[in-house]
Amino acid sequence: MNWITNYVRPKINSMFGRREMPENLWVKDPASGEMVFHKDLEKNQYVVPNSGYHMRMPAKARLESFFDDGAYELLENPKVVIDPLKFRDEKRYIDRLKDYRSKLGVDDDILNARGTIEGLPIIATVQDFAFMGGSLGMAAGEAIIKAFETAIQEKRPLVLFVASGGARMQEGTLSLMQMPRTTVAVEMMKDAKLPYIVVLTNPTTGGVTASYAMLGDVHIAEPGAMIGFAGPRVIEQTIREKLPEGFQSAEYLLKHGMVDMVVSRLELKSTIAKLLRLMMKLPAPEHHAGKHHGNKAA
Repeated sequence: MNWITNYVRPKINSMFGRREMPENLWVKDPASGEMVFHKDLEKNQYVVPNSGYHMRMPAKARLESFFDDGAYELLENPKVVIDPLKFRDEKRYIDRLKDYRSKLGVDDDILNARGTIEGLPIIATVQDFAFMGGSLGMAAGEAIIKAFETAIQEKRPLVLFVASGGARMQEGTLSLMQMPRTTVAVEMMKDAKLPYIVVLTNPTTGGVTASYAMLGDVHIAEPGAMIGFAGPRVIEQTIREKLPEGFQSAEYLLKHGMVDMVVSRLELKSTIAKLLRLMMKLPAPEHHAGKHHGNKAA
């Protein structure tokens, strides 16, 4: 006999039965198990206040927190052929795309924007893991190339926030072709002598790591981010050895010279602005580095 079911149930129903709680009101911290109020998490750029754990951040929220006064202008992404291979697994690829586009309100996983950080005009590109695991397909490849071309045309530095599970299998070889294409775009940026800064977020894996994600002038990783080409389980099965503790974490890669720095999301904007001034030989700002300057997106 269950005393809650048999004796207390009517009272509980009368108190709570008709109350509907939003599903995302509280978020569990994967590091400590603590429940965090979602509004507090949003205000803190999706960094858990007590543990410092970096949750995944929606692309538009990242752009808003990164640019001065949250002001930016989205660039229109190039149009590409949809579902060129007529791919189908458990469901049609074209239907998957429709579902993600409807749910997230974007065409694909890349958002390009122009704006300023601490008064510096830049182009920022954000890869959204929520859209098919941030996979690199034709649309994403074209959008990244568009970001580089725009940065070169407008003589602005490019800051690219990476989050990806790798190439998009539903587009086969066409997705793999985006690796050399984006690599060529990086070289064009270098020829133009414009800074290209990469921010590696959790996770950055697969073909993305083998192309534009590891070709920046400076590589910054967010704390705890998983960064690598193949997953740890695949590597262990291949080499038949146990991997070191924390292998492929941002901190491990910093220790072994694979990234230049690990920076909290809360300090990214000021750190990147400082780096860009050094790289472009610009004077320090008159105001405090942490303040907004009221510059609107160009």
